[in-house]
Amino acid sequence: MNNPVKSLRQTSERYKAMDGKDRRAFIVDTLLNNAIYIILIVFVIFTYTRNSNIISKSSIINIISLTASSLPMALGIGGCIVLTGTDLSAGRTVGLTAAISATLLQSLTTANKFFTDLGEVPLLLVLLIALLVGGLVGLVNGFFVARFQLHPFIVTLATQLIVYGICLLYYMSHDNNGQSISGLSDAYKNAITGSVISKLTGGALVIPNYVIYAVIVLIVMWFIWNKTTFGKNMFAVGSNAEAANVSGVNVFFTTLMVHTLAGITYGYTGFIEAARIGSNTANTGLNYECDAIAACVIGGVSFVGGTGTIGGVVLGVFLLRIIFVGLNFLSVSGNMQYIIKGAIILLACSIDMRKYLTRK
Repeated sequence: MNNPVKSLRQTSERYKAMDGKDRRAFIVDTLLNNAIYIILIVFVIFTYTRNSNIISKSSIINIISLTASSLPMALGIGGCIVLTGTDLSAGRTVGLTAAISATLLQSLTTANKFFTDLGEVPLLLVLLIALLVGGLVGLVNGFFVARFQLHPFIVTLATQLIVYGICLLYYMSHDNNGQSISGLSDAYKNAITGSVISKLTGGALVIPNYVIYAVIVLIVMWFIWNKTTFGKNMFAVGSNAEAANVSGVNVFFTTLMVHTLAGITYGYTGFIEAARIGSNTANTGLNYECDAIAACVIGGVSFVGGTGTIGGVVLGVFLLRIIFVGLNFLSVSGNMQYIIKGAIILLACSIDMRKYLTRK
């Protein structure tokens, strides 16, 4: 990851060496390339002037919690974008794994138990099942992308529909008739939404346990992206697959594993989301991939491939969550938020492409 202080110093030295015309062009380029961040800063300031509660302790904890719930999936999709692809099946995979997790971890005394004769199931076993299911979906995506050279948009659109269909059938099975799945066990809810930090601080700081888990996932993904041969190969394939192949990189295996790893993060997100929501339906996970893709692009993961950092993804998710929380503080309707979300994606992608064309 680049040293921001060193980068700032180099930029300052380059600016001092320019003449007047070049300096004006440099300033314009800098403003345009960072327009999304400037707009976000102005938005936060404006929101604060209208409702100062946005920077209250509870609001900040809420933003951190929402960031933690979305971050693992964004990190998974980020890898797909590095390969110049995307993944439209992410949200539905989250929905399916959330449904599986919820039905396996319902309380034994709940009235509408999905598996009526099922006893207590270990949490770690259910987590492993969710990871395997998510990984399987990712493996299918990666296989068709790598083996048949199909565009990830088409492949993941197909698997999105397939996974959603499976999810609908799952909710209709065992005489459930599509009803929501609730009544989760206390052990499950406490493990995810409970707060060890609250106990350690005597209730002064209530941060859900899944925030800690997200930090662990973040560290693991940072290590994979930056410290492993696989991570280096991922960026090489994203930059130029043919050149990477000539250099001895196994493009098929790398593509397969990037999508599989992404699927695993979706499975993990589904396991967390089931307990976080508490009441799961077939629409759980709907459009989650849109938020993740937007966060990645805001964070500098480029669709042209081979560009992106873990820190950028974290920043993108965090900024996106600030926007949505701020919109709620401003009492903006949910319908209007869809329009704003679409505009953010369009603006971020436009800025990303402008940067690419300028370098080219």
